[in-house]
Amino acid sequence: MTTATLAPDTRSTHPGPPPAARSISLSETVTQSITMAHRGLIKLKHNPEQLFDVVIQPLIFTVMFTYIFGGAISGDVKSYLPIIIPGILVQTVITASIVTGTQLREDMDKGVFDRFKSLPIARISPLAGALLSDMVRYFIATTITFAMGLAMGYRPGGGVIGVVSAGLLVMVCAFAISWIFALMGVLMNKASSVQGISMLILFPLTFMSNAFVPSHTMPGWMQAFVNVNPVSHLVTAVRDLANDGHFGIQVVWALLGAAIIVAVMAPLTVRTYMRKT
Repeated sequence: MTTATLAPDTRSTHPGPPPAARSISLSETVTQSITMAHRGLIKLKHNPEQLFDVVIQPLIFTVMFTYIFGGAISGDVKSYLPIIIPGILVQTVITASIVTGTQLREDMDKGVFDRFKSLPIARISPLAGALLSDMVRYFIATTITFAMGLAMGYRPGGGVIGVVSAGLLVMVCAFAISWIFALMGVLMNKASSVQGISMLILFPLTFMSNAFVPSHTMPGWMQAFVNVNPVSHLVTAVRDLANDGHFGIQVVWALLGAAIIVAVMAPLTVRTYMRKT
């Protein structure tokens, strides 16, 4: 009897090449980032205490600094308001951007971003979404600061357009700076470390600037730092817009600096995030 020999079926042992990963378009990336931003807004809804810093800080700082330094620096409170309100605005919104890094670190510790990494979405969307949702916090801080100033007698010469432009400029710059703190959130192991080191960086930058007092009243060595401090340039740009409605070179420098920060820090943060998660 002849025995037939069957060739082995190699289809299961030699699978074909895996399907190529589908590229994600720019429009899909934007949509996914907005979806992730919506997630951040839901978190704010269920944790309103996250808004305490952008609600309470501008109220306390505006009243405190205005009545403590107003008479000594400008002679009276009303004359000091055009100086202090833009300074408080910049300080409050930029300080609020620290929360981006701390919350990002907390989400990574909980494993949330591990799940995001496994989804077929743009790698930048979880990070960009978290930063976009914080724009709501910046808007609240901006609105409260200007409202408090108006209640105390501040009358911006730039009108509605100047005030809105100043607010948008601060929010755009805060969004750019938040990418720096997002990178710190990815690199560091604890949210408390992110917050502590971030404050050590921002504290001298905001107080050693022209936000609260004119730079010419400072010692010469400090004036040299204040004049190159990026916070000083942003404060000057905000004052130009809010007080005079003037779109000057300081506004251009602020926008250019924000664009450079995003162009450098966003890809670096995404690459670091992909390696760490």
